[in-house]
Amino acid sequence: MKPLITIEYCPKCGWMLRAAYMAQELLTTFTDDVYGVTLQPSETSGKYNIRVDDAVLFDRKQQGRFPEIKELKKLIRDTVAPNKSLGHSDKP
Repeated sequence: MKPLITIEYCPKCGWMLRAAYMAQELLTTFTDDVYGVTLQPSETSGKYNIRVDDAVLFDRKQQGRFPEIKELKKLIRDTVAPNKSLGHSDKP
């Protein structure tokens, strides 16, 4: 079964649009590689993390920032489709 990406975000912080944008980018890039992207409103204030199945790939509180979309695509690619080319996102 293909992996499921979950973006858990704080709705009280107004981060739903950011989560939706990232979900759209990930679905566009990994159409054939993932089962889907789920947006999950968090019950914990300030929470914003991205998981593939149960593995946390990015946690805003631990990193002290939000991920850049290029960085996020690389993290997801390395987990779900290591041989996939990301085109211009692979360039430094």
